[in-house]
Amino acid sequence: MSVEATIIKMAKAARAASLAMARCPTQQKNDALLTIAHEIEASTAEIKEKNAVDLDIGKKNGLSDAMIDRLAVKDATIKSMADGLREVAGLNDPVGSTGRTWIRPNGLQVSKMRIPLGVIGIIYESRPNVTIDAAGLCLKAGNAVILKGGSEALHTNQALAACIQKALGKTGISKATVQLIPVKDREAVNMLLQQEEDIDLIIPRGGEGLIRFVVAHSKIPVLKHYKGVCHVYVDDRADLTMAEEICFNAKVQRPGVCNAMETMLVHQSIADAFLPAMALRLVQAGVEIRGCSQTCRVLKSAVSATEADWDEEYLDLTLSVKVVADIEQAMAHISTYGSRHTEAIITSDIARAKRFLREVDASAVLVNASTRFNDGGQLGLGAEIGISTSKLHAFGPMGVDELTTTKFVVYGEGQVR
Repeated sequence: MSVEATIIKMAKAARAASLAMARCPTQQKNDALLTIAHEIEASTAEIKEKNAVDLDIGKKNGLSDAMIDRLAVKDATIKSMADGLREVAGLNDPVGSTGRTWIRPNGLQVSKMRIPLGVIGIIYESRPNVTIDAAGLCLKAGNAVILKGGSEALHTNQALAACIQKALGKTGISKATVQLIPVKDREAVNMLLQQEEDIDLIIPRGGEGLIRFVVAHSKIPVLKHYKGVCHVYVDDRADLTMAEEICFNAKVQRPGVCNAMETMLVHQSIADAFLPAMALRLVQAGVEIRGCSQTCRVLKSAVSATEADWDEEYLDLTLSVKVVADIEQAMAHISTYGSRHTEAIITSDIARAKRFLREVDASAVLVNASTRFNDGGQLGLGAEIGISTSKLHAFGPMGVDELTTTKFVVYGEGQVR
C-alpha cells in the first residue's frame, strides 16, 4: 500500500473511532489508561532495548546532545510515563461537563457542554514519552489520535505503540483510537496535513523548523509553539540567595528543553552584588555566558553578546545576560525578544510582581519560581500534549481540558422565534 493510501486509511479509521470515543464511559477510558501504564512497565526491558537501537543510530548520525537527551528512555522515563497515565486516569473527565447556565427572557435555558475535539494528529521529534503522553491525554478527553514520531525514535515509538495497542484490545476500545504512522517517509507528514475532512487539529512538537514546515503545509488548524526563549528577571528587591537557586535551576537542571531559561535579566543596582557569584556557579556547571556591555564590565570572562543572542533558543549550556535599568526595561526586553512561552520575576515587591504577572505576555508567568515549572505534569495536568504559545484555542500546557471544546446546549419548553 502506498504512503498516501496508508494515511488516508488511518485517518478514516481514526474518524470512525472518534465517534465511539465521544461516548466512551469514563471508567472504560480510565481502565485503558491504567492498562497502558501496566503494559509499558511490564515491557521496560524491550522498550529500553529498542531505545538503545535508536540512540546508537542517532549518535552515528550526529544528533546533538540536546536531541540525544530527549531521545533517551531510562527507568525513570518509564516510571514517569506510567505515573503520568495513572495521574490522568485520576483526573475528572471533562467530557459531558457543563459550565454556567443562564436563562433567557423567553425562558430558554442555555449552557455550554464540553465535548472531544475529534481526531488529533501529532507530529513530533525525538521524545518518545510524547507517544504515551499524547495517547493518554487524547484517550481521557475522548479523542482519537494519529501519531507521527520522528525517524530517530522509530523503534522506541513502535515498542510503546505496541503496549498501547495491547491495552486497547484488553479494554474493548478500538485500536484505531491510537495509531502510530509506521513509516519514516517525510511524504507521510505531507499527506497527514492534507486530511482536513477526517482530522480536526494538528499539534507539532519539535524544533522551530518542523513547526514552521507544518504551519506552511497544513490544511488543518495547527496549534503552534515555535520556540521557548524564556527569561528570568532578577529585580533589585529580590532575595539574592533565592534568585541564585532559581536561575541556576532554570538554566542548568535540563538546558535542552523549551522551558529552560535562555536570558537572565538583572537590575543594574544589584548587578555587582549578584552577578559574580551567580556566574561562578554557572561557569562551574559548564555554562557559557554571553553578556551586554555592563555584564562584561562585571564579568571579565563573559563573551560579548550580539543582537542575535537575545532571541536565540540555545537549548544548551549557553546563557544571555543583560543588565537592565528597571522592571520597565526588563518587560520591554521580554516583549521584544520573548516567545510568549515562560517568563519569571524574582522579587519581594508585591506590587511589581503583580504588575509583571498582569503585563507580561506569556503562556505562564511565575513569581519567585523556576521557569522549569511550566510543564503539564508540574502544574497538575497529569501530563501535557505540548505547550501552546498561540492563543487559539489554548495558551500554555495542553492537558485534558485543552483537548476538548464546547458546544451550546439549550433546553426549551416549546419556544419559537
